[in-house]
Amino acid sequence: MKARLMNGAGNKFVLADVRGRAGVFNLSAQTVREWAHRHHFDQLLVLEDSDTANAFMRIWNADGDEVGACGNGTRAAAWTLMEEGGEAVVTLGTAGGLLEATRAGPLTVSVDMGAPRLDWQDIPLARPMDTVTMAYAAEAAGYRIEAPGAVNMGNPHAVFFVRDVETLPIARLGREVELDPLFPERVNAGFVQIYDAAHIRLRVWERGAGITAACGTGACAALVAAHRRGLAARRASIMADGGELLVEWRERDGHVVLTGPVEDEGEIELDL
Repeated sequence: MKARLMNGAGNKFVLADVRGRAGVFNLSAQTVREWAHRHHFDQLLVLEDSDTANAFMRIWNADGDEVGACGNGTRAAAWTLMEEGGEAVVTLGTAGGLLEATRAGPLTVSVDMGAPRLDWQDIPLARPMDTVTMAYAAEAAGYRIEAPGAVNMGNPHAVFFVRDVETLPIARLGREVELDPLFPERVNAGFVQIYDAAHIRLRVWERGAGITAACGTGACAALVAAHRRGLAARRASIMADGGELLVEWRERDGHVVLTGPVEDEGEIELDL
């Protein structure tokens, strides 16, 4: 099966289009893991037929788990649909709901990720807790991180604010946080350094993928968590390892809009 290798700010995807095929497209976790090992992607995106959108998108992390949201992946898939139909606006159905994407420039796409979910049950957490400043800490490799904010952007995020994100042992800390029993669905761990109200440095440990060059929902969660803490404006540049993303948490409707670059790296073959 032919597919496209793509990235959004360095966040790597394989995009497969199975629209028009009869039956349900099912994949085993083992197959996804083998493809991820061979093609070095963070997420597998599959476009299926939809009666209510340009396409329905399913998402698998590199560990083979199917998940509900991927911000940069949505932008990559939307760009493909825009190029296909010559449209400036497309919609994608996802497990988390209908998402609208807009062409924002050459190889640049914005996607309305909807409103963040902020109650402890919606993250979800294992017990009631304030999600602005959580009574939670994790330790690894001699480092201690504490008091994150929690945000669900279609998937769960714990956002830690640190003085120097470059010195942190992200892999050790991220793994500890992801697997903590406080997060019954596991969690993406974001590590944020605030430069100023409009500029944020972000590194992310993604559940099921590990350290990634960028994370779209993680960038959205970082902005929301920082604004709730009074550390950032409603609109800021999020600087990930792989590039810059622009995030706005709109006041008029509470929706979060993610904007950033898309790159098509060419066609690959997936063995079914």
